[in-house]
Amino acid sequence: MTNTETPLDGKVAVVTGSARNIGRATAKRLADYGVSVVVNAVQDSEAADAVAHEIFEAGGRAVAHIADITTEDGANGLIDAAVKAFGGVDILVCNASIRAQKPFQEITLDEWHRTLAVPLDGTFLCARAATTHMKAKRWGRIITLGGISTYIGTANRAHAVTAKAGLVGLTRALAVELAPHGITCNVVSPGHIETERPASAGARPPLVQKPAIDRFGDVNEIAGMIHYLCLPEANYITGQTMHVNGGLYFGV
Repeated sequence: MTNTETPLDGKVAVVTGSARNIGRATAKRLADYGVSVVVNAVQDSEAADAVAHEIFEAGGRAVAHIADITTEDGANGLIDAAVKAFGGVDILVCNASIRAQKPFQEITLDEWHRTLAVPLDGTFLCARAATTHMKAKRWGRIITLGGISTYIGTANRAHAVTAKAGLVGLTRALAVELAPHGITCNVVSPGHIETERPASAGARPPLVQKPAIDRFGDVNEIAGMIHYLCLPEANYITGQTMHVNGGLYFGV
């Protein structure tokens, strides 16, 4: 059931990679609090449409838009879809990534480039298009999704870890440049979260170290942090990495 009279009523969000897992939970969470949402997937239109329908059935507003955000046409088209459907873009959640897993010496150059392109090129292109609308309103939120592997390392994921590490640098740079326009930019870095894993991700590696809170996290716990960063209470938070990992890494 959509909540009423929230600080985010009337805001518009684009959530990349939101057909499942953390992206889906985030799209639904924001919609529950009055945000109109553009649900995005690169090719699974059935899954994206299903998320938009769930939001609609709960009383929210959402449209699905299929786009490859690693291309200028795809990223610009995604932001244009939000403007066409809801009149603008206030919140950009850059969640899309490739959960690749392969020994370092077996990674091809094409695989390297593609794994970096989705989170890095995608965030660059979507943010470049979205900030035009945010600047006009002098208010905006850009939230990128990092990962625990950036900080503790993970075997067989050199390309994925590098991509997430690059997001931290990009987000910090944007935080400084966009602050005068009323736009905050932060990273949410999940720990080990219970999600559906694509075939490319391979089997879930065993936990070498257990978090202090001895369980996997839930996608809704990540969506909750993303939601918080969109609220007025978070106006003074920018350029930060918010670790949500049960105490596996303390961010020092």
